[in-house]
Amino acid sequence: MPIEDRDQAALVTHALAKDTLSRIRDRETEQVAFRKGLVKLGRICGYEIIDGAMETEYVTVQTPLTETTGERVKGLDDVVIINVLRAATPFVEGLLKAFPRAKQGVISAGRDEEAGMDETGAFPISVDYQKLPEITEEDTVVVADPMLATGSTMCTVLEHVFDEADAMPEDLFVLSAVSAPDGLLRVSDEYPEADLLTVAIDDGLDEHGFIVPGLGDAGDRAFRTT
Repeated sequence: MPIEDRDQAALVTHALAKDTLSRIRDRETEQVAFRKGLVKLGRICGYEIIDGAMETEYVTVQTPLTETTGERVKGLDDVVIINVLRAATPFVEGLLKAFPRAKQGVISAGRDEEAGMDETGAFPISVDYQKLPEITEEDTVVVADPMLATGSTMCTVLEHVFDEADAMPEDLFVLSAVSAPDGLLRVSDEYPEADLLTVAIDDGLDEHGFIVPGLGDAGDRAFRTT
């Protein structure tokens, strides 16, 4: 099965997804290859969401020779993708190859590294900018961030998404490439209505709140910043 249910989240188990993740984990993978890897991973995950969560409908098709019956995916015009800036930008680029007609939103949210984690393992989060499209109950919403570590950023992002939404969307996916068990638990506890989808559940977090083994700082590696 391309998507496999686990206790903490659903795993994208497509062979190309696992291969691509292994390549971008490598510290020797340079910027261009890393960005292309995130784009590829986003595209694969998008196709897996279509295959695993979206319905099809029968339609009549007139070929050059005769009339026949085919199938089309329902709801492709009712997709909203939320880009958690900045690391998710190449990841979302890949998702848009699967959902080219999706409405897009952006939220610039980041944790205060200097403040550090509190006793619950959470970070204070600042939101510097957000622009979200209309979200209705018919929509499939994908909130994308390649790294789900403590879950602090994602919970803050989801709070803003729900505040702006006109209604609870039909399907809400929190999509990541790599996740830590602590973050999955925090998001599922605070937002049980969200379906957590990831390519890998890693061992845990280090003392600074970074995912181990992880893949480093996805934003820095994608944009050549430190």
